[in-house]
Formats: sequence, C-alpha cells, structure tokens
Amino acid sequence: MDIATIVLVDATLREGGIRRAAKLCRRPPSSVSAAVRRFEQTISVPLLRREGAMLVPTLEAQARIADIAEAAETATLLASRLGSPAPGPIPPVSLAALDRFVKIARNGSIRSVARMLALGQPQLTRQMADLERHLGYPLFERAHHGVVCTEEALAAIPLAEKLLQCWGRLTRASDDRFRRDATTWRLGAVMPLGPESEIARMLAALTAAWHASRPRQHLFISSTTADELIAGLKSRRFDAALLDVADFPSEFDGRLVSETPLALAGAAAILSEMDGDFARLLCASPIAMPSAKSGLRREATRFLEDTLSESERRRLTLIDVDSIPVIINLVSHHGYLSILPESSLSRVHRPPAMIRLAPRYKQSLTLVWPRKALWAQAGEAIFRMMKTGTART
Repeated sequence: MDIATIVLVDATLREGGIRRAAKLCRRPPSSVSAAVRRFEQTISVPLLRREGAMLVPTLEAQARIADIAEAAETATLLASRLGSPAPGPIPPVSLAALDRFVKIARNGSIRSVARMLALGQPQLTRQMADLERHLGYPLFERAHHGVVCTEEALAAIPLAEKLLQCWGRLTRASDDRFRRDATTWRLGAVMPLGPESEIARMLAALTAAWHASRPRQHLFISSTTADELIAGLKSRRFDAALLDVADFPSEFDGRLVSETPLALAGAAAILSEMDGDFARLLCASPIAMPSAKSGLRREATRFLEDTLSESERRRLTLIDVDSIPVIINLVSHHGYLSILPESSLSRVHRPPAMIRLAPRYKQSLTLVWPRKALWAQAGEAIFRMMKTGTART
C-alpha cells in the first residue's frame, strides 16, 4: 500500500464520487478508480455502493472512515515538506518504505536494519534514496558509525509512525474479518414469506442443526433474489444458495429441496364473486407481484401468460413489491391479488382466501453450489440438514 492510494481513497469517500475526487486531486478518474479497487482488495472490504448518481460509503467503510481520514491527513503532511504546500500530486510512497525508514531512524544503521530484515544493504540504501526523492527532503546524513537523522527526518518520524498505526488498525480489522470468514460458510437464500413460511422454518432448522454438528464453523445466512444469488455464487460471495427456481446454470451442482403448489390469494369476497373466472378476476383487481429477479415472479408471470390473452394482459394492473410481508398485507387488507406459495400463506395469521393453481405452477426450492469438492461436501451437508429439518417440522 502507498500513501497516494490512501489520499485518493479518502478524497473519494469525502467527495462521493470518482470524478469529483479525481478533479480535487488532479488525477485521471481511471487512477482514482484503480486506487479504490487496490485499497478494497488490500483490506478485503467494499468501500462504496451506488445510490442513484452518487457513490456512498458502505457500512463497513463508514466504520473505517475516521482511520482513513487520519491516515490521509498524515500522508499529506509527510508529502508536503512537513507543512509547506505540496508541489504536485501525492507521490506513491509505500508504507513498507516508511516502516523501514522508521526502523533505520530508531536504529541508526542501515546495515543492521538490512540484516534484521534479511535484505541487501544496497537495496535498502536505494529504497531510502527513492523515499527522499519522493518526499522532497533529505532523511539521513552519514556518520562514523552509521547514519543520523536530518531535522526533516526527526519531524517525519512521528508522522510516519502515526500513519503506520492507522494502517495497522485498518488491516487488523480486515485480518480479524478474514480469520472469521475463513471459518464461516456463507449461504444465500431467497427471502422467506414470513416467520412461519416454509423457507424460514427450513433455514431455522438448518441453523440449529449446523451449530450442533459444527460448533467451530460458523454459518452465515443472507437473503436476496434468485438473480443476485447466482451472481453471488459466481463471485464466491456465497458458498451455496437456496434458489426458488428448478433450473440453474450448468456450472453449478444442486439438489431439489422441495416443491410447493402456488395459489391465487385475495379477499374471500373478491374470489367468490368471480366464481373461478380467472380472466375476469385478474383484470378487475390490482395484482401485487414479487421482485422481477425472483423465481417466484417468473412462475407468476408464466401463469398470467398461460391464462390471459395478450389484450387481457395489457389491461392488468401489476404492482411490483420487493417485500413479501407487504404483499400479504395488500392482499389481506387492501383488495389486492397475488400469486404465492400455498403452504406459506396457510401459516399466516388469518390467511387470505386462496385458489390453488394447476400442479405445473409451483415454487421449487433448489440448493446450489459450485462444482468443487470442498463446496460439494458442504452443499450435501446443508442439503441433508434442510431435508431432515423439513421432515421434523
């Protein structure tokens, strides 16, 4: 890591964008973008997420902003002749070079520090010469028994130590996270309909069984849509994923966990009034639909396409809602229809009226994992625990 990267990352977090940071620091946007990626890879933490036209800090970045800002301020002081205006962009001074500078300053000998670090003395001497060139001021003067610090070096030592301490806090947090992640299996899952839904019960049973059988190995479960779960598997953000689709990319292995019939849900008065006339019913009431990225939405869309003509589909009022509890509330209290798993709806307190759809319309839950021995072993273990938990409940 180098101080120029730290300064560019701090500017990006403060300015809320790559281009604004690039303008402020007088650097190309590509250089700023590369600095952010380099920093993220080094500390294993995503720093930014897009919110409209703005880039905003992630929660993990917000927890580190104070240390990043302190490191950037200290780096700027080091590179600006200790308080004089900086002559240009912050130079790419590595933290490793600063660490060796401090060791030499404290020890008084390049030779002994080179021996301690298992480096050649000429190599370390060249690195200090490069450091002086980048900083723009001399650090050492030769003495009879080694080197002595210049006035500039004496002023730079506490800044370099402060910068190294900031970086130590940043990397220590990442090291702790890495050690925790190394013993954690990450399961992504489609979003449950509620606490009594089949998915919620299945995941709760899995968590209890996993903890009992693997107390030293953590299981982290995160819920999102089917499309995002596939992307997470490809990027290795997830080790396995519970999808609400029967088919999945051929690069993965998987097992079908369960199949649940779908039902058209609505107020009892509305469903009885239409007397099973799906076309008239669907066109007369607004329909709350789950996320377009979910497998459940695909099945619901397939039912609508099979049931209605093109002209009838144009008359539909479809409302996209990413929250299943909100959809159930719309169905129960506001006259909406929706297409949801029958078993999950039946467990809701005061469930809405339902008409079961044809057997070909169903929610399929499939556990998927990458095609490698390590993932396959964990995937099969998760599958067995989910099936056992489902059988017990």
